[in-house]
Amino acid sequence: MQTPNNRFVASTSTHPAVCGLQGWKDLPHDLLHSIFPLLSSLRDILAFSATCPLWRAAFSSYPSKYTLCPPLLIQPNIRVPAPHIPSDNGHQKLRTCKVIDPAKPNTTMHCQIDEETLHEMYFADSSYGQLIFCSSQHCLVVDPFSGTEVSPPHFPLSIECGELSELSVPEFSHPLGVFYSSSEQSSYIKHFCGFLTAPLASPNSHLLVNTRFSLPDWPVGSDSWYELQLSNKWLCQIVEFNGQFITMDYCNRIYRLQLAPQLGMQEIATTKLPGFRFLCNQNYSWLVVCGDMLLRVTRFQIDHLDMSTKPAKWVEMKNMDSWALFLGGHVMSPPFSFMGPERWGGRSKCLYYARYSPAWSVYSLGDDDNPSLRYMRAWCRRLQPLWLYPSMLYRDGQ
Repeated sequence: MQTPNNRFVASTSTHPAVCGLQGWKDLPHDLLHSIFPLLSSLRDILAFSATCPLWRAAFSSYPSKYTLCPPLLIQPNIRVPAPHIPSDNGHQKLRTCKVIDPAKPNTTMHCQIDEETLHEMYFADSSYGQLIFCSSQHCLVVDPFSGTEVSPPHFPLSIECGELSELSVPEFSHPLGVFYSSSEQSSYIKHFCGFLTAPLASPNSHLLVNTRFSLPDWPVGSDSWYELQLSNKWLCQIVEFNGQFITMDYCNRIYRLQLAPQLGMQEIATTKLPGFRFLCNQNYSWLVVCGDMLLRVTRFQIDHLDMSTKPAKWVEMKNMDSWALFLGGHVMSPPFSFMGPERWGGRSKCLYYARYSPAWSVYSLGDDDNPSLRYMRAWCRRLQPLWLYPSMLYRDGQ
């Protein structure tokens, strides 16, 4: 494992004057916890936790820290000058990428990712603040803010990676409605879909990687992979919902994953939603967890899964109430939800789609067949603009 270096996103003062006021350092955790929801940006949260050891301990014990602020936007192809940090770690050349906090968009921020990883490996997903990259033989789990890298054992020789058809024209559209980048012309695109079941430091963390024909499982820290054979299943997402792991393939079938006593996957029977328009160009589906709801979102409609019936059923949602969604430009970048975005200057009932210029586009959710909703997600080797919460927000009891 690579030693973490000083790549953090923004600088904060570690000795505010308030720590010297008598009594402030003795405030109870419950009272300090009541302050966290009033903070609107990651920078504010970091400043709070850096005030003194007691306040940092209160921050560490706060549950679901990632609900306090919107995710950060990483733009991997926009390099930013950072003369105060090294451009390599002694054996790898690092790319310093632009990072934007929607709550403080004018604050200068950055992260660093190994250049060779960006060029030579496939982006497979992100989980718990970690970027997952894969190649035909191995995976790499990268924390872009701390610099930590975890390299699991090589894949078993039995694992066969699925490949998509050779591309021949720019902006080629896969039959499933996913667009390829023009930079990926005349090449084969390997299929990887990765997911961490818990933060890396957790004792029960597993790394799952779908390769179309199998689902390898690496218990983090072990020296071997377990493998679940699949029958030509293209999994596009794995999410954690109500203590379960739910995955969806490119035909909109959903499955329940189990890790113990042995790795397994069982389809969840669902009724077809009347009037649901199946996948086609500009109509690619994706799952996102919003509180106690599991949503399936397309350009045309939003449905939530009702698992109280058998078979389960998708129920169309007419109103997103106070939720905002965040969607990256790569098929494998997971979406996020945020409740009450107005407190940091955002908008409810909207989708924030990650771009380069402008940094993001905002679309109203629920508009039927809105021609402005042209957010195309690329299926390509290289990382695209994506939203990410730093791994520190998932530590110490989440």
